[in-house]
Amino acid sequence: MKLLANTPCDIPVLKNASLFSCLTGLRISDILNLTWDEIVLGADNGYCLRLRTEKTETETTLPISFEALELCGERGKGKVFKGLQRSMTQYPLKNWLKKAGITKNITYHCFRHTFATLQIALGTDIYTVSKMLTHKNVSTTQVYAELVSEKKRESANKISLR
Repeated sequence: MKLLANTPCDIPVLKNASLFSCLTGLRISDILNLTWDEIVLGADNGYCLRLRTEKTETETTLPISFEALELCGERGKGKVFKGLQRSMTQYPLKNWLKKAGITKNITYHCFRHTFATLQIALGTDIYTVSKMLTHKNVSTTQVYAELVSEKKRESANKISLR
């Protein structure tokens, strides 16, 4: 994620939308449809997304970081990521990944997986991650916890009395 953030992309809106997905866990369909009206100031003076997700048709309010908000650019009217097209998530994305020296097969949806895996690895409980991803069932989110459990095993074995 940091490697991509530090690698120039020929299509700036693709870079911003991709990194936004890493920081929010939003699906490409919801990022393509995101409007400025859906980014609101919360009661805690932080920003939130108030939206209805396309896939699960879940109405939700999701807090976002100021860093994620910065990726949206200057506040305006209509769509947040103007000019972003689903087709950019194919060849242009692959081109940017290649520029960054990433050879692993990465799709746009992997940014959502990155968000989930990092949240769990950093200690966010599975229920909260499930709500942030707008999963209908926590069991859908459980897959990320299983990925992280390998890291927990490594951690547990690092301290020894021998």
